[in-house]
Amino acid sequence: MMSVELPKVGGIFIQMEDEIASMAAVVGASISGRKAMTATSGPGYSLMLENIGYAYMTETPCVVVNVQRGGPSTGLPTKVSQSDTMQARWGTHGDYMAIAVAPSTVGDTVTETIRAFNLAERFRTPVTILLDEVIGHSREMVTIPEPGQYEVVNRVRPTAKPEDFVPFELTPNLVSPMPAYGEVYRYNVTGLTHDPMGFATNRADEIAVKLDKLRKKIEN
Repeated sequence: MMSVELPKVGGIFIQMEDEIASMAAVVGASISGRKAMTATSGPGYSLMLENIGYAYMTETPCVVVNVQRGGPSTGLPTKVSQSDTMQARWGTHGDYMAIAVAPSTVGDTVTETIRAFNLAERFRTPVTILLDEVIGHSREMVTIPEPGQYEVVNRVRPTAKPEDFVPFELTPNLVSPMPAYGEVYRYNVTGLTHDPMGFATNRADEIAVKLDKLRKKIEN
């Protein structure tokens, strides 16, 4: 359905070979300036978590839909479960703060997906949408909102001169402006702990600033 519907509104659909590649493609698309999402069920979400962690560290906004099913492992592919809440919060390793939304009806999936993208763009972070098998296999009449009916949040773009640009600068709200990669701004993107310029560091003072930024921009 996504491959049919997305091009109608200017979107791009890519079918990747597995969930690991899917999450990597989403991160790359977002860094290039697009709003990007992917969808999976429980085991696929497990496979995505390494690259979701990369998105946390690189502060890349994106949305991941997890239609929960019973597990562990292959578990119950066609049965209901709501058992991935802790995984959405603590699934990837390290110190970070997660955001997740949980629609309770088919109609909620429309408004909560908009909200998930708004939160992702506002905080430069991955956001998980936790559905379950019942909603995933349900059909309801929904009203698709008209353009302008809901607030749409876009990431803050930098206004500094390219030579003055600091890609992970500490702003008052701890959310750094984000250019589209490949435009006039050049910067380094790495999953390693990095300094405000984006380059890897093992200095304790710079690491503390980075990890505090990941948490406090949401906690505050």
